[in-house]
Amino acid sequence: MKRISFAIVAVLVVAFQACQTRGNEYHLYYLGGQSNMDGYGLTADLPASLAGDMQGVMIYHGNTSADNTPVDGRGIWSTLRPGHGAGFKSDGTTNLYSDRFGVELSFAEKMKELFPDEKIAIIKYSRGGTSIDTAAAGGAGAWLPGYTGGNAVNQYDHFLSTVKGALAAKDIDGDGKKDRLLPSGILWMQGESDANNDYATSIYKENLAMLIDSIRTVFSAPDMPVAIGRISDSRNDADSLVWTWGDAVREAQAKYVAEDGKAVLVTSTDNYGYSDPWHYDSEGYIDLGRKFAEAIAAIRQR
Repeated sequence: MKRISFAIVAVLVVAFQACQTRGNEYHLYYLGGQSNMDGYGLTADLPASLAGDMQGVMIYHGNTSADNTPVDGRGIWSTLRPGHGAGFKSDGTTNLYSDRFGVELSFAEKMKELFPDEKIAIIKYSRGGTSIDTAAAGGAGAWLPGYTGGNAVNQYDHFLSTVKGALAAKDIDGDGKKDRLLPSGILWMQGESDANNDYATSIYKENLAMLIDSIRTVFSAPDMPVAIGRISDSRNDADSLVWTWGDAVREAQAKYVAEDGKAVLVTSTDNYGYSDPWHYDSEGYIDLGRKFAEAIAAIRQR
């Protein structure tokens, strides 16, 4: 079933790219990972430039679900606005916005600044606490594409369903014309959960490479640029690590980027404040979105 779902999504991507351009052309970015991609910034902290609807930017935010549950990823295309952080939900007809935001707002703002003639489309599916390897999944879930446990549904399947739903809508901005999506980048912020399991840590680089390559294949874009957010540690306001093998995962992230010709490691996370032991503060998410945009732009302009 997983192979069938993958094939359907890939066909949708090809069909979307092949259709005659009669509407708008959008540069498409996928945002994925765990809770620091979900986003715990407070919308009340947003500057005026990020506090309203962002014209020219569309987002499809897939509803999250645990492993071994019916495939989810429900969402709708809508104009980007605050509220796509932790607590966001969608039933596939309407969105329920939260009082939180992630990197999507400042990422889109910076990309519009760097590429003023481009329209932006974002597909977001992330889930707090998730690992790549099943050994570190706990109750949150894992991303390994080849998962066969339980009913064989995990975060990768929810991601596939999200992409399938997003690409099923040929007119994403509602102007009555077929739009064209150009896969242009992946933002990945994840690794903290794997960093609390020694086995998951030991194979994190290989798992990350396999997952990113799988995501690129889904979008029929083998050279799709990817920006990896380096995990950091708050030390829980004390002299103890929150992520036991965090340094090893950071090293694995750096090695992956060094071996991949279309990847950049975003390291500004080391400088951010925290709202709790696990999540950055509002200022951190705003800066991280901008740094992600600069990283993707640097790859695109090579």
